[in-house]
Amino acid sequence: MDIKKKVEEIVEKLKKDPSLLESFKKDPVKTVEKLAGVDIPDGMEDKIVTGVKTALAGDKLSGAADTIKKLF
Repeated sequence: MDIKKKVEEIVEKLKKDPSLLESFKKDPVKTVEKLAGVDIPDGMEDKIVTGVKTALAGDKLSGAADTIKKLF
């Protein structure tokens, strides 16, 4: 399983659907498995959830930086 690719796919789905994002916040592992469409092997779940959280946080920081740049 290509973790990076799977994380990117999941992040895109979460960004497009606020209800999925809310589900991810409540139960990240279950939501990731649902979005991945497969039963993620034990041990891989945490890596994917962490990757998704990191990507989402990075997008928020990037968006905030872009907004600030537009002010100047």
